[in-house]
Amino acid sequence: MSLRFAAARTPNRSPVARALRKRAIECVANDNGENVEHDRMLKAALRHFGEFGLSAARKARQNAEAAFFAGDRDLYDWWLGVCRVLDRRLAAELETGTSSKSA
Repeated sequence: MSLRFAAARTPNRSPVARALRKRAIECVANDNGENVEHDRMLKAALRHFGEFGLSAARKARQNAEAAFFAGDRDLYDWWLGVCRVLDRRLAAELETGTSSKSA
């Protein structure tokens, strides 16, 4: 006995057609939004990593410490951000260390 499949007359009402119909993607899972500052920081960290390799996070920490002790808060924040992108734990140690030194 052979089986014959026929198309549904109302494709929008068929449960199978509804399940197979392509739905619009509401929110992409890896969509980071329009965070331009983060993208800028990521590019700088990757460039820094390309120059210093595996010691890039330590070098960024040294640069942040030098800026901190020189009193340049903007430069400190920049290097802290680079260090945070490369190694969060090292950046957290830097933040707690410099905050206790400033008190």
